[in-house]
Amino acid sequence: QVQLVESGGGLVQPGGSLRLSCAASGIIFSIYAMTWYRQAPGKQRELVATISSGGSTNYADSVKGRFTISRDNAQNTVYLQMNNLKTEDTAVYYCKTGNGVRWYWGQGTQVTVSS
Repeated sequence: QVQLVESGGGLVQPGGSLRLSCAASGIIFSIYAMTWYRQAPGKQRELVATISSGGSTNYADSVKGRFTISRDNAQNTVYLQMNNLKTEDTAVYYCKTGNGVRWYWGQGTQVTVSS
């Protein structure tokens, strides 16, 4: 079955960096777009960044210039490099993929930005 496993979250000070990973299995990873979402306490889940099968990327305005999404098809993994983190980036971060009919989510990884 399809599995998405996120890792790399943690506690970081404002201005710091983290790199999240999402390892996929059970899919032909290279043909799927991959997306990172996040959900802060009391807020709706929001799209953070997406990368197409061809490597095209899109970002939420709130993270442009600070976050970079990338993928390694040989490792079936998508990454989210997060720099210059702000307290408002605190959230559970999820990766998502699918074929437009069925969608798959990981379990999430907590990112806390606090001094």
